[in-house]
Amino acid sequence: MDKEWTDRADAIQEALTQLRDSLDYAAKKERIAAIEAEQADPGFWNDQEKAQAVIGELKGLTAVLGPLDEAIAAQEDLDALVEMAEEDPSFAEEAPAEIERIEALLEKLKLAALLNGRHDAAGAIISLNARDGGTDANDWTEMLLRMYLQWAAKHDYKAELLDRQDNEEAGINNASVAIRGPMAYGYLRGESGIHRLVRISPFNSAGTRQTSFAAVDVSPEISDSVEVDIDEADVRTDTYRASGAGGQHVNKTDSAIRLTHEPTGIVVQCQNDRSQHKNRASAWKMLRARLARFEEEKREAEEAAKYQEVAKTGFGSQIRNYFLHPDQRVKDARTKYYQGNFNAVMDGDIQGFLEATLRWRAGQPIEDDDED
Repeated sequence: MDKEWTDRADAIQEALTQLRDSLDYAAKKERIAAIEAEQADPGFWNDQEKAQAVIGELKGLTAVLGPLDEAIAAQEDLDALVEMAEEDPSFAEEAPAEIERIEALLEKLKLAALLNGRHDAAGAIISLNARDGGTDANDWTEMLLRMYLQWAAKHDYKAELLDRQDNEEAGINNASVAIRGPMAYGYLRGESGIHRLVRISPFNSAGTRQTSFAAVDVSPEISDSVEVDIDEADVRTDTYRASGAGGQHVNKTDSAIRLTHEPTGIVVQCQNDRSQHKNRASAWKMLRARLARFEEEKREAEEAAKYQEVAKTGFGSQIRNYFLHPDQRVKDARTKYYQGNFNAVMDGDIQGFLEATLRWRAGQPIEDDDED
């Protein structure tokens, strides 16, 4: 077999060894075995919320280790194929295709290795708020909400709308949605920031170009088993009448809940349900998520400061530009990743952006271009 192919086979073996270490293969295998034993307990489903969290953890682990196990088995078969090729050259013809297949698997695994944050395996709570741009901004915020829901559907993730406040004319003022699936937060965490749309306004009879802004904030959905330090005395609770769609009952009772964490200034609100009790529970879930992310970003900033680096967080800064005029394109301001099909992006085709952001956060080089 040609030396090029034997060298690539050796590189595969070395890469797999490194991936086993970086993905903490042995510990994850032990955790999978522990969860499977826990599932066999007759009382496993007595606590539905805890059970669902455990099942979610298992899905996240198997999503990573499944492809790694496949690559390990394929590499062992490749070793056998290389040995046979040394004795019978006819076997060498099969090696290149198998090497290329394993190399493609390794690329996916290298991406999975970047999903190593403390909460990356958790579900994601996405909060969207209309910013500058008037009604166009409200419409744009609703378009982004649909984009994330479409992405979730394409990847078989579950989505639950936690809160939504409709604008009187069109679109939404704000909304929050939980997206649950393997590594949901790990993939979506880089979406935090300002998303900018440039288009001919459908709400302006003059047909002028309009720039609209929406703020996206992504936090990990923390299960009750994970400790988040919140002193209830630090949280101010306000109740108020819900506005917008929701029925006669919603608008006549103080069912909406707003929680303000005074030490950090973090504010969450929920008015999606007619029950104040359910809205309160959802608001506390959202507050736990926001505080978990707040602490995560503090740790990242402290770690970056040790190495005199800038922490790569995006909330509050413009991260992506979407153009419908004069041409159709979407470009990330950080990674320079670019897609020319605006409608495909709006239909949830954002995986390329998510993966590019993962690599950017890991400090991998970014190739700039001349696009504005």
